[in-house]
Amino acid sequence: MKITLPFLAFLFSGAWSLFAQTTISGNVTDVKGVSIMGANIFIEGTYDGATSSENGNFYFTTSATGLQTIIVSYLSFQTFRKEGGINEFSNLRIVLREDVNALDAVVLSAGSFKAGEKARVSVLKPLDIVTTAGSAGDIVAALQTLPGTQNVGESGRLFVRGGEAGETQTYVDGIRVAQPYGATIQNLPTRGRFSPFLFSGISFSTGGYSAEYGEALSSVLLLNTEDIALQDKTDISFMSVGLGVGHTKKWEKSSLSLNTAYVNLAPYQFAVPENIDWNKPFESLSGEVIYRQQLKNGLWKVYAAFDASNFDLNQKNINTTEKVKIDLKNNNFYLNTTYKNYFGNNWQIFTGISYGYGTNNIGIDASKVKNTEHAVHLKTKLGKKISNGVRFSFGVDYFRTQFDEDFIETPESVFNIGYQSQLGAVYTETDFLFSNLFAVKVGLRASYNDLLEEKLIAPRISMGYKTGQNSQFSLAYGIFTQIPESEFIKYSDQFNSEKASHYILNYQFSKNRKLFRAEVYYKAYSDLVKYDTEAVVFNSAFTNTGSGYATGLDIFWRDGKTIKNLEYWVSYSYIDSERDYRNFPTQATLSFIADHTASLVTKYWIQDWRSQVGFSHLYSSGRPYNNPNEIEFMGGKTKDYNSLSFNWAYLLSAQKILYFSVSNVLGSKNVFGYEYATTPNNEGIFNRRAITPTADRFFFIGFFWTISEDKKRNQLDNL
Repeated sequence: MKITLPFLAFLFSGAWSLFAQTTISGNVTDVKGVSIMGANIFIEGTYDGATSSENGNFYFTTSATGLQTIIVSYLSFQTFRKEGGINEFSNLRIVLREDVNALDAVVLSAGSFKAGEKARVSVLKPLDIVTTAGSAGDIVAALQTLPGTQNVGESGRLFVRGGEAGETQTYVDGIRVAQPYGATIQNLPTRGRFSPFLFSGISFSTGGYSAEYGEALSSVLLLNTEDIALQDKTDISFMSVGLGVGHTKKWEKSSLSLNTAYVNLAPYQFAVPENIDWNKPFESLSGEVIYRQQLKNGLWKVYAAFDASNFDLNQKNINTTEKVKIDLKNNNFYLNTTYKNYFGNNWQIFTGISYGYGTNNIGIDASKVKNTEHAVHLKTKLGKKISNGVRFSFGVDYFRTQFDEDFIETPESVFNIGYQSQLGAVYTETDFLFSNLFAVKVGLRASYNDLLEEKLIAPRISMGYKTGQNSQFSLAYGIFTQIPESEFIKYSDQFNSEKASHYILNYQFSKNRKLFRAEVYYKAYSDLVKYDTEAVVFNSAFTNTGSGYATGLDIFWRDGKTIKNLEYWVSYSYIDSERDYRNFPTQATLSFIADHTASLVTKYWIQDWRSQVGFSHLYSSGRPYNNPNEIEFMGGKTKDYNSLSFNWAYLLSAQKILYFSVSNVLGSKNVFGYEYATTPNNEGIFNRRAITPTADRFFFIGFFWTISEDKKRNQLDNL
């Protein structure tokens, strides 16, 4: 082998730089000696640093020499600084003290459920999202065990406190996702597009959320990807519905994680027939990737996800003797990149941009519908810690959406519709922590939409008062707006934004792995869309004269302490809600709203069996439906809904898991509603058919294998 002089020079220079490196190491804990994972450690004025591991340890190398300053920071703790010679920074024992706005301080919790390592009061943990029986690894399905949500099994989307699914916005790392659900058709449930595999934290707000978020009448769901990767690992999945593989590669200051999954229901349909007349069962190929780069005082991320799916089926229709043939092909792509950094005197900057693309090709017998959506979100936010008791932030948002749809009845008859919308917004928010007992957040959001030619101002305020060491009250009020759904504005731009005012009172008690929450709320709707036709069509007469309300009580109890190895939670919701909107002849309760909903979720670890077993039971009272054979509008009620689900994760070895789950174990014959004929029969009666689940039960079997450096990591966190 020929070795050139330049190569030798490079080799020796690299060796010299290695010899000049100094190793920085130590351990980070709080004042009680509890290890802190994820603390940011770096040498001031350099790019050399690391984050602490699960046991609080850290180490990295630096070429810095002489007198230096080491800085350690972590959310809700005071920043640690130490000056000294570079050789003094080995085997450090660093103790972080809580900031004044810390764990023992009041938390603004009205309307907000948080999960993840950085959540000061966790209602759900990341593990819960995927170990809840019946959720089948779907984030949305797991959230439906929380109070304030409605179980709408024929949709699969997130319905919150009387709001439709489109009233909830989804964000990944603070940047909006325009198409958060997989494509589907009426009465066939869908799933959220995002796997829990790459997410470390979740914040689910049922109302009264920050001025930072707009264009959402009812709720926001914030998904936060992992900031750090602890080690290299590979995850392999063999499932009854498909295959999956994931891999994480970690470097000194960066990491790359990716996963992909292939799902095909044909083998499952052959083994366990569903109540669907498939011509071609559902098939999809999806994947996600995230790249993280640690910076001197911050972090840069790139996240991307794609999903391509298709199916073909024959669907019953009460108005036709023959089934309707429907085929669908969907392609979706989402990309976002975010950057956050600390600079100057306690300033922080966050900025990001996302692009979403979704297209559907739908065949309905001989007709075709093709729609395409392009969505962009650009965001910048600046924040400053003015003092231990005052934090100030302001930012700007820009949303751009382009939607096009072609209805092809025949090759010679093509009807094209669509719209283009741009919305700009500015917002500001200030947190005042007057003491550890009392805090207030005040915000204001102003926006302009060029399509509607509309300016809006939306104030927000929330406050909390701590009544004891472990209990507190919170209040929240805000005005929230959202432009009408695409099914309306693709036909007309003569609208105003729909509006909702939220009023929330919350009580929370948390102690020793026990949590109790009770919340009452009132939500007033105005400027809702109404139209005068049986269905939304191009010549419908639209107005913004609709209105409505939703009021209710949500209760949540979680206990992970009383019984060894058992964690469980209980949710209960009562709601009274009516609307006069769309083509309703009078104000009435919507078809997806049940007055009473309740859930019980249990998770139990059996050491002798090396197993985690779980049960969840969902209950809701009957939902209203409109029976044209009766005078009263929306006067019918379905029977109560009940579903008991079970799962079992068995550790074959430290890194191999066998997993089994079944939904609706008892085979309850649930009914979501009824579809009525548009014309009466010879006796003057409108015939009907029940809308029921696609299967009485759903079985899932999987084998999950993890390959990692420490030979201990497994996918129990992802099941």
